[in-house]
Amino acid sequence: MPSNERSARLLAGLLAGAAVAHAAAPSQFDAVIPRQLPGKPRTWTQVSGAVELALAVGIAVPRTRRMSAYAAAGFFVAVTPANVQMAYNWRRRPATLRAAAIARVPLQIPLVLWARNVARAAGK
Repeated sequence: MPSNERSARLLAGLLAGAAVAHAAAPSQFDAVIPRQLPGKPRTWTQVSGAVELALAVGIAVPRTRRMSAYAAAGFFVAVTPANVQMAYNWRRRPATLRAAAIARVPLQIPLVLWARNVARAAGK
């Protein structure tokens, strides 16, 4: 399997895994939904899980990979406020958990770049 194909499949797997996690343990995601968003946190959790699943499928299919990977890059930017909220919420947790929550914020940058690279490779 070529490296570009492997990268796309790994990204699709990451998104599919996140979608499953949203469905299996929604309360942990509800807790990091910024309260400034309208509606119930559970609705945002369910919608974000559905979006992750749709993006995973789109990236897995070569015909829709480019568009879906660019959409994933945008999605990773869009969920950054939830990661900031998590870092804030976990500010009093033990140091290792606090560090993990803080690390999620800048982790969005390589995720965005990864998705962009998958999109660019799909366009070739």
